[in-house]
Amino acid sequence: MVYIQSWQEYQEAAEDLYKKSPNTTRYCVKWKSSEGKLVLKITDNVSCIKFKTYSSIFLNRFEALNLSLMEKMQNRHVAQPSVHEEAKAEPASRASPAPTTTVVPTPSATTSGGVSKKKKPKKKK
Repeated sequence: MVYIQSWQEYQEAAEDLYKKSPNTTRYCVKWKSSEGKLVLKITDNVSCIKFKTYSSIFLNRFEALNLSLMEKMQNRHVAQPSVHEEAKAEPASRASPAPTTTVVPTPSATTSGGVSKKKKPKKKK
């Protein structure tokens, strides 16, 4: 097992390893809160690559790597609206000055799921 020191090298190596053998690649994340240590491991049963950090700076990069690997594993790409679609939506929102809001009723504290509570009968003295 090899610990890679540079994040950029680890990310490239992890994505290349997944491209090389997507059916056998496994990705493991370990977080030890007592030590504040994050360990990432990716393996295809032939080679194993690890990255270890104690820094919270890598959390955004870690999230981006997870998103990238999940997209590849699901064979999907996150659709981002194009500039042309945003231009179409923008004039429509300017046409209606008051935004429409949806009001979701919440059950009151005295009722439970729409069922009213029964009152206890008063005791006679």
